[in-house]
Amino acid sequence: MSYFDCKKLFDTMFYIREFLLLVYLMEKSIMKKTIAISGTLLAIALAGVAFAQTTANVTGAITTTPPTTTSTSVVSKIQCVGTAVATRESALDAGMTIYTSALNSAYSARATALASAYSQTTTTAVKTGISSAWKAFNTATRTAQKAWSTTRSGAWSTCRTAVKSCKATAVPTDSADSVSEMSGQ
Repeated sequence: MSYFDCKKLFDTMFYIREFLLLVYLMEKSIMKKTIAISGTLLAIALAGVAFAQTTANVTGAITTTPPTTTSTSVVSKIQCVGTAVATRESALDAGMTIYTSALNSAYSARATALASAYSQTTTTAVKTGISSAWKAFNTATRTAQKAWSTTRSGAWSTCRTAVKSCKATAVPTDSADSVSEMSGQ
């Protein structure tokens, strides 16, 4: 924002303050409603002028143009970051689905193996079955955890790389919240 834009904004705020003071002083007046409505319209008009951008062209003529609220560049950068985040979330969703499916399978296999172990008739066979069931369960859960960890790390890494390529330094991201991401047990 240039010096002249700041000055116009300050002048507009000064006029609005003066007008509101006048309305306050005349509050008990009969024309209260008329002044309030006129003041509101004046404030809106002055605010419009204050937020317009005034420039002088080569011939010295002053032209007033409305400011752009967001540039196309910022919008495209926001969209770029949004696409990177959506891709990350899709990968995390798929990875979590695979992880939970693997855990469900591990628990089902353990239940089946333990049921089989306890259907044995000797204590040695039961011990061997229990040991095998738990060993297979621990192996399956570690494998699922490693796969989830690799998927999670890859999704976040790919997202960070994609966000950097967007060159969107002013666009907020949610990477600071990644510490709350489930890391796998």
